[in-house]
Amino acid sequence: MISTAIRLARVGSGAELTAAVLLLGVGYPAVMLAALIPNLWLFTAAGAVTYLADWYLHQRRSYLINRLGRVRAGVSIRFLLRQLLLVLLLAREGLAEQPVFYAAVAGFLLFYALQAPHGALTQLIQLRRTLPIATRNIDLHAVRIPDAPPRVLLHRAGEKMLHLDVFAVVGVIAAVATGQDVLAYAGVAATLGLAVLNTLILAPYLRRKRRAPSAAAVFKAVDAWLGEYQPTVALYFSGSADSAYQVNMWLETMEEIDGRPIIIMRERKLVQKLGDTNVPVLCVPGAQHLMAMDLSTIRVALYAANVGKNIHMLREPNMKHVFIGHGDSDKLASVNPYSKVYDEVWTAGRAGRDRYALADVGVRDEDIVEVGRPQLAPIQSWTGTPKNAVPTVLYAPTWEGWDGNPGNTSLMSAGENIVRRLLDAAAPVRVVYKPHPFTGIVDKKAAAADRRIKAMIAEANTRRAAEPRWAKESAAAEAGQAAARADLVRIEARLEALAHTGRDGADEAETSRTSLADPHRLAEIKRLRAEWNDAYWRSFGWWEHRVVTGAEPKLYDCFNESDAMVSDISSVVSDFIASGKPYAVTDSAAVGAEEFKQQNTAVRAAVILDNGAAGLDELLAAVADPAADRLAQDRRDLKRYLLGPDEPTSMEQFNAAVRALAAKAEARNEGVARRLAGQRLGELDREDGAPAASAPVSATDDDTDGTGAAPASAPRAGADPEGDAEIVKAAQDAAGDAETTPVG
Repeated sequence: MISTAIRLARVGSGAELTAAVLLLGVGYPAVMLAALIPNLWLFTAAGAVTYLADWYLHQRRSYLINRLGRVRAGVSIRFLLRQLLLVLLLAREGLAEQPVFYAAVAGFLLFYALQAPHGALTQLIQLRRTLPIATRNIDLHAVRIPDAPPRVLLHRAGEKMLHLDVFAVVGVIAAVATGQDVLAYAGVAATLGLAVLNTLILAPYLRRKRRAPSAAAVFKAVDAWLGEYQPTVALYFSGSADSAYQVNMWLETMEEIDGRPIIIMRERKLVQKLGDTNVPVLCVPGAQHLMAMDLSTIRVALYAANVGKNIHMLREPNMKHVFIGHGDSDKLASVNPYSKVYDEVWTAGRAGRDRYALADVGVRDEDIVEVGRPQLAPIQSWTGTPKNAVPTVLYAPTWEGWDGNPGNTSLMSAGENIVRRLLDAAAPVRVVYKPHPFTGIVDKKAAAADRRIKAMIAEANTRRAAEPRWAKESAAAEAGQAAARADLVRIEARLEALAHTGRDGADEAETSRTSLADPHRLAEIKRLRAEWNDAYWRSFGWWEHRVVTGAEPKLYDCFNESDAMVSDISSVVSDFIASGKPYAVTDSAAVGAEEFKQQNTAVRAAVILDNGAAGLDELLAAVADPAADRLAQDRRDLKRYLLGPDEPTSMEQFNAAVRALAAKAEARNEGVARRLAGQRLGELDREDGAPAASAPVSATDDDTDGTGAAPASAPRAGADPEGDAEIVKAAQDAAGDAETTPVG
């Protein structure tokens, strides 16, 4: 029941739900009742509850606060209501004709009059501090970007300003309780004085030297940097707030790419979620700004997702456009018909090529290039024997998805059976459970299954710890585990220090100025993360079951720690195949093993489980004894089919594809330049040998205005000039709309 209330109220926890109930269900009704009775002490206690509950919900950034604003019960209204009820309390106490009453009313009116200039100043400062772009690892020394105002002045500024009324409220209540009006006057004066000071202190930040540079100056600096750096390969990305992983998975590849890489992004919030990298990052939210930039040196543009904003980059004819995706699986997203807008589609292996052929969505076979999966380099190959005395089986189900398809995840239909069979296996097994981070966001049954599995694992750990064999192992490993935990604390502290490269309180503009790549810092972060991963797995017993959530350890680290895996149809399976280890996949939709293999390439070398988890014994036998591993050769063949050959390496294949496509872009650009140089309008379209009588064309990318219509400067024989002008204008308007309107 509580979980249902949490979901309906859109709060993140039971504590938030409690605060919401205290604020709306207890606090304000009690304040209203106290003002009507009247009862000063009930008003004081209930008023304190409303202040504290409101403050807590703001601290937690509860979605409920946003919802209250949408139904016209925002923070300003709530504060005003409490003040009006205090005025009502004064009237009910018989003080309506007393000076304290007028002082309270006048004070609150003046206080609210100060909200407008304060709000205007904060908004104006933030607006003038906002650059039209956000950058990382790009030197913007050509423009002067001053330090940001102290964070305390602008962060949740409106809420802080409203809370200054507490002095007036406390003063008035004290005056009523003691009969000393001077307390009310002092409280009102303190509130008004602090409100005026809080407003005046913002004014200096409107001066020219405290503002961010103009958009024109910023773009001039960026163009100068682009002309100096001359990027050749771009990773272009646009997406929702939870899609940062799709670009983060390509960061290491971009760092090792041949040429001069750049990452072009479209959403400011995603830049904040970008991992550490030394590759220049340029975020350009405005389509008109991106299309006005000089990106003429870029020869290859890589796209990790199919989104509408891709069109703003796809319009650039001087570069070749490639879809590289953000995972490789048999899901429909891997064969999106949108992919035919690209010059090439790069897949990991032959399976990707065959997938497009079977889907018949318009992607030509000659436009598909197999480049391997460079991101899989950290995955270690299987030695053929378990890593520890007790084999580790990773259970990594995917989430339930948006469409309600029972084949999306095994969690609800088979998850508990899988974990129970592993925990109760005849020979001891360690279970590592890593659920998808989206688990339960659509279907509460998935969230409930996830909780039950975690409870099963915790209970199994308790039972195992009580067994003599494991108790002895635990005692022997205690010192090493304590040292590993100490290492984790030390490493995490150092990583935390390295994560903050700029001044505390810096805003986006200041961060763009200061966030330049430091190779030594990035190398230390990489080393420390490897040390953290090693210490993490040493911090508990190799026989202890584990639930892994959060960003660390990463999925590939779990791959390397495990000897086998159980999962669902997703890119997780395709990636795990790179290890060569045994794996099982659940036929959650119960279509049958043969049909399941026919539909899903990645399971053709897997042990197929039904929803009862029958078949796990075969998986465990393959881990324990190589002679019992009847699918070993199938996995090797499937690995090559899905992911390509081991030699040359995926990074070498990827770089070769980049070079080849860049050469095609160069050849295209040179050919266009030759064809257009000195040509006259109509010559490119002439079908006979008759000379054209039109004027010379300027050196542009095409002999049209981008719509397929001839330019207005080239009237056709016998055409109506006015009619032609209207047609051309309409075509140009349509072209402009097409270039700036997202398609998805």
